Amino acid sequence: MTFLIDFFFRFFDTCLAILPVVLLIIFFQFVVIKKPLRDAPKVILGFVMVVFGLTFFLLGLEKALFPVGEIMAKQLSNTEFIIASNFSDEINWYSYYWIYLFAALIGFSTTIAEPSLTAVAIKANEVSGGLLNMWQLRITVAVGAGFALALGAFRIVTGVPLYTIIIVSYVIVLIQTIFVKKDFVGLAYDSGGVTTSTVTVPIVVSIGLGLSSVVEGRDPVLDGFGMIALVCMFPIISVLAYIQFMELIVLLKKKRK
Repeated sequence: MTFLIDFFFRFFDTCLAILPVVLLIIFFQFVVIKKPLRDAPKVILGFVMVVFGLTFFLLGLEKALFPVGEIMAKQLSNTEFIIASNFSDEINWYSYYWIYLFAALIGFSTTIAEPSLTAVAIKANEVSGGLLNMWQLRITVAVGAGFALALGAFRIVTGVPLYTIIIVSYVIVLIQTIFVKKDFVGLAYDSGGVTTSTVTVPIVVSIGLGLSSVVEGRDPVLDGFGMIALVCMFPIISVLAYIQFMELIVLLKKKRK
C-alpha cells in the first residue's frame, strides 16, 4: 500500500515536470507551424512511456540507489570496522583505505554503465574514423571518474578544501588543452558532463552524504556535496591524456614508416 501511495505521488510529480514540454510542443506545432502532429499516436505513446519510465526510475533511486550508497559508505567508514580492519586503535587518513577502494570501483562501474557515455563513445568512434576506440574511451572516462570519487572520499576524510582540488585540476586541464589536438578538445570536455548522469549522480551524492555523516568533524551540508564537481572534472583530464597518448602512438607509427 505504501508503495502505491509513493508511486501515485511520484507519478503526479513526473506529470507536472513533463507538462511544460508537452505544452511547448503543442504550442509550436499548432500555433507556430500550424500543421497536425505527424505520427500522433506514436508520440503520445512515447510520452506515456516517458512518464511511467521516469516514475519507476525515480522510485528506484529513492528506494534502492540512494540508500545502498549511503549505507555502504557508513559501514565502510564506521569506527569499529576501521579499527578491526587495521588491527589498531589509531585512526588516520590511510585507515579509510576500504572506502577509497569502494569509491574508486563504484565510480568506475557506474560510469561504464552510463547510457549517455555509451552514446558519445559510439559517435566519437564514428567521427574520428576509428582513431578513438569506443571501449577504450569509455574505460578512460570511467578511470577518471573512479579516481575522482576516491579523491572526493579522501577530501572528506582529511578535510582538504574543495576549491584547492578544483583549482589544481583546472590548471591541469588548461595545460593539457594547450598541447592536445584541438579537434578532440570538445569531446574531452563533454566527457565530464556525460559522466554525471542518471546512474552515477545518485550513487555519488549518497556516498558523499553517508561518509560525511560518519567521519568526525564533518558536516553533510558542507562536506557531503561537491563530489559531482570532481567527477565532472577528472574524466576531462583522463580523456585529454588518452587523446595525447593516441596522438603519440600515431606519430611514432609515422616515424617508423
